[in-house]
Amino acid sequence: MRHLSAAAFILIMILVLSPSCKNRGGLFGRKKADTTGVWLARQDSIRIADSIRKAQEAILAIENARLDSIRLADEARLAYKFHIVVGSFYTPEYAKNLAEEYKSKGYTVQILQMRGSRFQLVSAEAFDKFRPAINKLKDYQENIMPDAWLYIDK
Repeated sequence: MRHLSAAAFILIMILVLSPSCKNRGGLFGRKKADTTGVWLARQDSIRIADSIRKAQEAILAIENARLDSIRLADEARLAYKFHIVVGSFYTPEYAKNLAEEYKSKGYTVQILQMRGSRFQLVSAEAFDKFRPAINKLKDYQENIMPDAWLYIDK
């Protein structure tokens, strides 16, 4: 009986002194954690963070492309020069003669080489912007040279 009371005493002491099953994870050791649920939750948060990062990168790429196209359009617009052409000649001497005639009338004349051909163009005036060039071209066609036309040079 002595052994039985000693065993009962030891068992009562173990139960009183040990933490509860909830905190300890069971009577004889740790409770197995639900690692699958934690792992899935972690993977889900990583996937969400990754998709947010990819969306931000896509938005940034679109914005950079938009800014680049605006910059290129501005550069292209500034690179063009609009010339009012009053004559085009295959023979350089004829171009020089017409240029001298318009120069004597007070125009700012230029002789241009037409891209992709051997023609020389006599430009009576040049503009940096399209709208003023068109307005002046109409004036040339009505009052000075009916066959005047607009040449766009890069």
